[in-house]
Order: sequence, then structure tokens, then C-alpha cells
Amino acid sequence: MPDALPPVTLILGGQRSGKSRLAETLIEDAAGGGLYLATAEARDGEMTDRIAHHRARRGPDWETIEEPLDILGQIREHAAPGRPILVDCLTLWLSNLMEAGRDPDAEAEALALGLDGVAGPVVFVSNEVGLGVIPANALARAFVDAAGRINQRLAQRADRVVFTAAGLPLVLKGSPL
Repeated sequence: MPDALPPVTLILGGQRSGKSRLAETLIEDAAGGGLYLATAEARDGEMTDRIAHHRARRGPDWETIEEPLDILGQIREHAAPGRPILVDCLTLWLSNLMEAGRDPDAEAEALALGLDGVAGPVVFVSNEVGLGVIPANALARAFVDAAGRINQRLAQRADRVVFTAAGLPLVLKGSPL
């Protein structure tokens, strides 16, 4: 069955690379829709517009839960064999963790280990932020470093890893799309 989702998929890419749309398409092709676990919080007009754009793009077969921190708890609570979960996105989750004073490395490790035995497929979306210039300030460097470690840890755990650029997917690990 070509549309079957592996247990854990990680989709990486830059901002506006098409990674979220690819994740949605994979889930729609496999199950018609699923649970959209959103980590973003609408704290300004621009983010409110981004969230509205993402919501409008998804059809009625999607349920949305907004959870800025406890994504593993939500995954465990809502996972089901015929209902994939899309977590969008890990880098916003990282921002939330840092703001809350939580240890991103410990949280990523707990997430990766906690995915074993989850009842249905999970697709994670994350920005690949380490491809550009080294940031000029310590906080931005800490963010980029932590994002890289989270992506590496989830990529290690994932059954399929896809890098997306200019709307084009490149499978880095696992079965082809």
C-alpha cells in the first residue's frame, strides 16, 4: 500500500519550503485527515495570519488541538491506528520550551523515547535552521544548536525522514514517498 504512513515521519525544511503542506498531503493520502497538533501560539497579527492560513488549507476531516508544550502527552492521549497525528512544528515547540525554562535536550529525548508503542502514525514538521549564517547573539545560537539536536534526535528515531526545499521532497531515510 503506497500511501501507508510509517510509525514516525520527520519532515524538515526551511521556512515556506512546503514541509507543512507535504505533511498534510501524506496524511490526507493515507487517512483522509487526522489530528493537527499545533505548537504555535498567536501572539501577534502575523502569527495569527499564519495560523489562519494553515487552518483554511485543511479540510473538515482535520481536528486541531493547540498544545505549546506537552506534545507527547497529547500524542499518547489521542493516537489511534486509523488517525494520524501531525505535529507542526518542533521549532515552535523549542521556542516554547526555551521560554518556559525547560531543557530542550531532555524534552527531545523524552519525546523520542515516548514514541515507542504509540497506537498510530505521527508526522513531525521541523525547520532546518542551521543551513545559514551563524547567528550574532548567544540566544539565537543556542536556539539553532538546540533545534539541530532536536532534529537529529527525532531523525534517529524516525522511520522516514524527508527534507523539503522549494516544495520538492527528498527522502533522507526510509521508504520513498
